[in-house]
Amino acid sequence: MLKRKMHIPHPFVHEVNLSAARRIQGIILGIVLFPVRITLTTLFFLLMWPIARLRLAGLSEAERAEPVRGWRWWLFHHIMVFLSRAVFFSVGFLWIKVKGRQAGLKEAPVLVVAPHSSFLDMLVLCTTGLPVVVSRSENCKLPVIGALLEFNQSVLVSRKDPESRKKCVSQISERVTSDGHWPQMLMFPEGTTTNGRALIKFKPGAFLAGVPVQPVLLHYPSEPDTVRWTWKGLTWLGALWHTTSQIYTSVTVEFLPVYTPSQKEKQNPDLYAENVQKLMAKALRVPATDYVMEGRFPVKKLGNLSLPLEPPAQETLKLLREHSLTNAHVEAVMNHMIDTCHSGQSTMVTADHLTALLGLKDKKTAVKICSLYSKSANIDLQDDTVDLRQICLSVSAVSGFRSLESLINTAFTWYDTDQDGLLSADDLSGLMGALVGVPQYGIADMYTALTTRGRPTEASLQDLLLTHPVYRKVFTEYLNSVGLADGNHNGVPNGKANGNNNGIYNGYEATSRKSD
Repeated sequence: MLKRKMHIPHPFVHEVNLSAARRIQGIILGIVLFPVRITLTTLFFLLMWPIARLRLAGLSEAERAEPVRGWRWWLFHHIMVFLSRAVFFSVGFLWIKVKGRQAGLKEAPVLVVAPHSSFLDMLVLCTTGLPVVVSRSENCKLPVIGALLEFNQSVLVSRKDPESRKKCVSQISERVTSDGHWPQMLMFPEGTTTNGRALIKFKPGAFLAGVPVQPVLLHYPSEPDTVRWTWKGLTWLGALWHTTSQIYTSVTVEFLPVYTPSQKEKQNPDLYAENVQKLMAKALRVPATDYVMEGRFPVKKLGNLSLPLEPPAQETLKLLREHSLTNAHVEAVMNHMIDTCHSGQSTMVTADHLTALLGLKDKKTAVKICSLYSKSANIDLQDDTVDLRQICLSVSAVSGFRSLESLINTAFTWYDTDQDGLLSADDLSGLMGALVGVPQYGIADMYTALTTRGRPTEASLQDLLLTHPVYRKVFTEYLNSVGLADGNHNGVPNGKANGNNNGIYNGYEATSRKSD
């Protein structure tokens, strides 16, 4: 028997479920409040625009690279704090409750804020004195926002440019170790927005310099919870509509005690980030997870592997079941597709070809399946083409149609590009990406673990996936929990067994599992 695991909420899905009475109330209030509040918010933003530009007007590039001092600070700073608060007051945050005490610059050069729920989290800047933030360089091109980032003297980073990231890290370290020369920095270490029901893995940027940080918690106790906007569910426009359609929205900003890193944490920013994450999760009474948003896909980390929370394979099985395809039919189709791939034909197929292979009545489902894999690959594939090997391996892995040994044999044969019986690092990357359904770029540690067992042969790979303390969990835990996931949880591993079984998962571990 496997031990029962704690259910971890999916942090990237947020829906607002309103009763009929709430919907009617929201419509009535929204018709009145939404246009008034958006007009006031726009007015305050327009007032901020020229003031933001005036602060640095006339300064050279060298002068702009230094923190603003003197009359430019005391004249414009307090006006911008007032206008910033007016913006969020207009949206409906009539009161901002503050718990605890904000640490001074010398005590904590960095404020780390979580959970990061939506663009409305920027209200924390009002209560913290407009500290310096980190933002995407692309935002500088936006009207008003670009001027506000200039006013803030923000650290800018381009996610597409590796050199920009290095420069950003250097700038952050320089500022937070300047011994008070630069103002405090405020960072959202999750790096993306969630529903707040779990803290996702903290990025190490705020912790690289090894200086003390002050954790800051954001609480939105109002019901319904309309503020949050994340990967799936309520849109940003929906969040804005529902929030402005309430008479007021409650928020609490809670300052926790300053966290001073140990010598070990200073030398290991990832450990430092993990410990602060756990501390904040405990204070919030939510789980601390290793989930991250990788490209356009939410994943959990296992070593350096990225395992999708909503695997394309599971979504594919769900779509096929909606068309009343039995498990026996799906298994037969997978076997036929595997034979097709072995025949030497091109493994790239169109939606039309996939429709015929799956025996579907219409092309729409095949297009959706192709789209699932192209999106998870995060590359510019056409949405109506897909690599059959990815579908075969990932669906077979999730469903348990084939034994582990058979699955690895098939995968090894396909991804041994030189056909020399040995895997390269790129081969292993493609193979593991096909098994779990999303690309695996951080494969170096796994390849090292493979080669330490001798030559990277099929036998070595089987041994690695069966006995390695980390990588065996791909089959014994991750694919097992995905295959048995309760459909109500969108494929999030939660340790629940589907009482009907549906022929899912029969090849990798104990067949007897404890149901909730």
